[in-house]
Amino acid sequence: MKEMELHAVVWKEEDMYIIKEAVTGVTTQGKTIEEAIENLKEAISLYLEEVPEAMEEIKTLKPIGAVSVEIT
Repeated sequence: MKEMELHAVVWKEEDMYIIKEAVTGVTTQGKTIEEAIENLKEAISLYLEEVPEAMEEIKTLKPIGAVSVEIT
């Protein structure tokens, strides 16, 4: 598979780091941030094998940045 850059958000719940990729929604976890990232890479690869049409959608996206939104 050709290398691509995807974007994810990471947060901590109790003693685990949770990581979720923005486009596919693939979510996983790890005991460290590095482990969570590696688990996400593997999970996304498996997802794209199962849902190959998602790859075409990802290829057409041109991310322009990330924003934080504050709500009350």
